[in-house]
Amino acid sequence: MLRVAVVGSGPSGLYTAQSLVQRDPDVLVDVLDRLPCPYGLVRYGVAPDHEKIKSIQHSLRPVLEHERVRFVGGVRVGADGVPVARLRELYHAVVYCVGAASDRHLGVPGEELAGSWSATEFVSWYSAHPDAAAGGFVRDVRTAVVVGVGNVAVDVTRMLARRAAELAPTDMPQAALSALSASGVSEIHMVGRRGPSQARFTTKELRELGGLPDTEVIVDEAELASDPAYGDPSGLPAAQRRNVEVLRGWAAAPARGARRRIRLRFFLRPVELLGVGGRVGAVRLERTAPDGHGAVTGTGRYEDVEAQLVLRSVGYRGTPVEGLPFDAGSGTVPQASGRVLRDGEAVPGEYVAGWIKRGPTGVIGTNRPCAKETATSVLEDAPALARRPLPADPLDSLRAAGAEPVGWEGWLAIERAETALGASLGRGVVKLPDWAALRSAAGAAGGARTARGPADPSRPANRPS
Repeated sequence: MLRVAVVGSGPSGLYTAQSLVQRDPDVLVDVLDRLPCPYGLVRYGVAPDHEKIKSIQHSLRPVLEHERVRFVGGVRVGADGVPVARLRELYHAVVYCVGAASDRHLGVPGEELAGSWSATEFVSWYSAHPDAAAGGFVRDVRTAVVVGVGNVAVDVTRMLARRAAELAPTDMPQAALSALSASGVSEIHMVGRRGPSQARFTTKELRELGGLPDTEVIVDEAELASDPAYGDPSGLPAAQRRNVEVLRGWAAAPARGARRRIRLRFFLRPVELLGVGGRVGAVRLERTAPDGHGAVTGTGRYEDVEAQLVLRSVGYRGTPVEGLPFDAGSGTVPQASGRVLRDGEAVPGEYVAGWIKRGPTGVIGTNRPCAKETATSVLEDAPALARRPLPADPLDSLRAAGAEPVGWEGWLAIERAETALGASLGRGVVKLPDWAALRSAAGAAGGARTARGPADPSRPANRPS
């Protein structure tokens, strides 16, 4: 049997595990995650009101229920966890599917002021990620500026504009629901440094902003007209053309005097966050103009926009895993067909898939062919890899290294606890908000189960001993 560790239980990790066990009956997979909960950004990155996308968890679940796949949560790898070299000793192959955990910065003065956050931090808070900041995002906020014009920027803008009746049916943690329901945010500026034809949001996400109750979307046609493609969008790809058509419609619509306003701004870039009493009080924006080569240049004309909250949504970045090579320029691990490259040479037994392999691009489904390519490399290397003897079960060694593995039964206990919490609040499922609550719920079910070694895989790995 070939024993494989997949580090990361998001879509890329689970598609990798699925491809391995479907294509080779002699593969056992442990899916490791530092969190006691599976599904990665599907659980902690998809907006709570996007129930259809979140339902992808249901299609991923059978992967973790497969008899030759075992979920092992609560295990850190790299710094402050199980060393990469030790993990390599415990498995024939290790596939790192650790995503892109950090965000890009604006690099402008004042970015460190209170009230300046990354969109990632805001999303983690309303998604109940156990590492999330305690809150205070929307306290005493009247106006917010969201920097970026991608789908994440649209998500956080929509969350700021929604109210209790719309958010209560979601799995949002109660503290975030209460804070957003009581917030006084009445105006949100979503700002892009380039034009509408280069915006990264999808038309479906964009249109959702126009359907929010008691909220109007305001677009300045003069800003749209600065885009060379605005006058004749027929040459644009279909997605960008539809975006321009939606924006054109909003620009032509009369103001309705709604309680909340979302202003979509283009050809503006933040150059400074202005402080008031140690907090963000305004954003200084410079007008930009197309340079004729697909980029923009500053014009030296400035505008100050009042804001008590600034959320930057300008892209994700991969972070190094201690013990693995890392390309700081691209934020990825050097690789060829998923095989990790050390000093330019492929290392059989070490692999990557997902964003840490190709960068933060694509949608959830993009991870499937990416994972298949990596799984193909693993299986091509399998005859040589499987010759190396391994410990009977790596869980014993993981525990000896200080890990407290949470198995599938622990995750099922967390699910039950979240259902019970929601019922007690008169809502549906409500996520547990922190490490203590997750650990307490999982602890009632005990740790990850011991599985038989690779020479005797007859017992399904996710079933009790």
